[in-house]
Amino acid sequence: MSTPKPLPRSLDAWLQQLAKLPLPIEQEQHARLRRILGDNRRTWREIADAIELSPTFALQVLREANQAGGSLSDPADSLETALARLGLKRCEALLNQAPALPESEIPLALRQILLVSQHASQQARGLFGARLARLWNELHGCSLLFLAPLWPLLCAHPQLFEAWEQRVLLKGERPARVEHELLGVPLIALCLQLAERWRLPEWIVQGYRLLERDRRLLVRALHIARDNEHPLHQQQLLDADIPLRRWVTQPSNCILLANGLALSAHHAWNAPHSLRWQRFTGLYLQLPLGEVQQQVHQQAVSSARLSQDAALWHPAQALLWPWDARRLQPLPPRPLAKPDNLVDWRRHCARLLAEPSAFANVQQLTACARDAVQASGLNRVLLLLADRQHSRLQAQQQAGLQPGASALSLDPAQSQVLRRLLAEPGQLRLSPANIAQFSALLPGSLKALFPGEHLLLRSLASNGRVVMLLVADQAGQPLDERSLQAFGKTVQCIERALTSFARRPR
Repeated sequence: MSTPKPLPRSLDAWLQQLAKLPLPIEQEQHARLRRILGDNRRTWREIADAIELSPTFALQVLREANQAGGSLSDPADSLETALARLGLKRCEALLNQAPALPESEIPLALRQILLVSQHASQQARGLFGARLARLWNELHGCSLLFLAPLWPLLCAHPQLFEAWEQRVLLKGERPARVEHELLGVPLIALCLQLAERWRLPEWIVQGYRLLERDRRLLVRALHIARDNEHPLHQQQLLDADIPLRRWVTQPSNCILLANGLALSAHHAWNAPHSLRWQRFTGLYLQLPLGEVQQQVHQQAVSSARLSQDAALWHPAQALLWPWDARRLQPLPPRPLAKPDNLVDWRRHCARLLAEPSAFANVQQLTACARDAVQASGLNRVLLLLADRQHSRLQAQQQAGLQPGASALSLDPAQSQVLRRLLAEPGQLRLSPANIAQFSALLPGSLKALFPGEHLLLRSLASNGRVVMLLVADQAGQPLDERSLQAFGKTVQCIERALTSFARRPR
């Protein structure tokens, strides 16, 4: 299998690749937008509201309006202004240029970061909408588009999102070091350059300039915000620092606060980063931490109600968990297979090897195969059946995965690894030594089910033709030799069971 094309390593190279990258729109959204733009009875506000439900198209409209206006005109500060500047015909032309894809073919990482942006927009409306009623359009649009510089990055290279989650959130590595190794440049600098090139609204540009060039101002505000239990003392500290007090109350900070709350909650509600943004929000709103948290949690739930994609993670789900729980957390090394598991494994394998076939249907056979693989020591298992044309892989059995794994459907045409495994029986073992080479060639939805750097993919054949794909790991931990040997023998048993099943009397 060929090695993926290397990533850019300089700001200029990244800007050249990302600045004009077309962003996909889900097919149903694309059709809905076409109907709305063709309806001349709607107001600009109604059209803007409809477009904001498709954030990637909202970005393209705003980007086009600001670039078409020239450097002498002020950037459009809201989507409604951008629409009036472009006109409906120009917007329809933009829509026709945007790729319309099924939801399953849009990279999972892009869909996930769009969900974070929509969560941030909900936080901004709920927390600051009443205070900034006169600036409603700017508040809503800028909070939704603040993370827009990340969208083309994760559309072109979705594997970067998983790598960042694993290394920064799970392993606790320094973000600057991870960004340098993955991108070659600081991520904030790249976002600022894209925001300036696209001439995004000034509130967005100000936020990135603050994060890149004036972080000391933010640090001073966060230091005061820590003393949330003593509001009078906080006010005295702000009164003693007039420039800081003026900056803290700027309306543009609401955009930074809303996105900080949404992005930090992606990991955990009570992690240090989440608490910093919650306390800063309390300083801005002059509210105690408990009340801020209650409002933030309520807005997260409101945001989750709008999400329709079961494959995505929304932080509101974690509100049902114990307070110290984490979505991403190191798991203890899995012990070697216990004697009881070996007894179960032998029993399942004996059933697979029975002649004539002991199974009345494919469902029974794959359930036994799943249990045999799990008993061999691999606790996360996914079995996918291939159709006759090898044009679709459909999940048949799963163990140890999210409930949504049972509905997973993959298009092998979108993955070089899957095409290779379906062409002939074979096995791919992922490890830290080759994960960078092959991760980009795997579907994002599959990688999301198996976070980690250790994974087995094995295609299984009946009468020489691949009919099934088996994916398994040990909770992301290094694979021990005993389980690997048992896995190899289990695969032999499953293939013999498939052949025997194909010969059964009809």
